[in-house]
Amino acid sequence: MSDDFLEEDDDGLIESKSARKRQMHALQNLGEQLVDLSAAQLAKLNIDNEALIEAVQLAQRISHRSGRRRQMQFIGKLMRSADAEQIADALDALHETSRKAKAQERVIEGARDALLARGDEALPEVLAIWPHGDRQLIRQLTRSAHEERQRDQSPTSSRKLFRYLRSLSEALAED
Repeated sequence: MSDDFLEEDDDGLIESKSARKRQMHALQNLGEQLVDLSAAQLAKLNIDNEALIEAVQLAQRISHRSGRRRQMQFIGKLMRSADAEQIADALDALHETSRKAKAQERVIEGARDALLARGDEALPEVLAIWPHGDRQLIRQLTRSAHEERQRDQSPTSSRKLFRYLRSLSEALAED
């Protein structure tokens, strides 16, 4: 094996060409995750590397395959000078909050569906989750939703019930 494939890093350790390529691919994959984000999500990350932000925004606008591939390689190159650990941690935190929000939406949908399916029988379970809920309002919205369903009307009360349960969930999260 020749010494062309081995290179010393900052610590004096020898790093192989394959290890460097794996690291570059990992940085490029991190850059691809940045490109997949919306503008609002990208702004939440607080990345201080302006050139990287501009490159990511340009990659989001490129539709041609080879142009996008070259731009992704450029983003990978810019990622070498950026704080990749900070960006990865920020992406993980963003994805975690998204997962928590989706899980909370599923809880709310499940409570609403239980109320619509079982009526007053599910009310104690819902009030166990959200003890500050207005029992009378929940019953009223549930009954209205049943009536709308029987008349084949739009599910206005069902939506109101969902919004009310979401507001209860948000109030509980603030406490």
